[in-house]
Amino acid sequence: MNKSELVDAVAAAADISKAAAGKAVDAAVDAITAALKDGDQVSLVGFGTFKTSERAAREGRNPRTGQTIKIAASRVPTFKAGKALKDAVK
Repeated sequence: MNKSELVDAVAAAADISKAAAGKAVDAAVDAITAALKDGDQVSLVGFGTFKTSERAAREGRNPRTGQTIKIAASRVPTFKAGKALKDAVK
């Protein structure tokens, strides 16, 4: 499912226009992104939790040349599915 299909599904489920559903989807994604930028976590009960985790600096290898390279430390978003979502997918 891509974003336009998600907007169509939200519009149908909530009985609202596609434009309003698009704004709602964009607002939800923007709110989650802003919270993660601030270092907060977003928990949606029954769905899952979005949060950030730290990746330490490490050495990697260029697959083309075999040369060792340094990979910088970074902060990455992660998602952990909730129990209800896991049970629904089984």
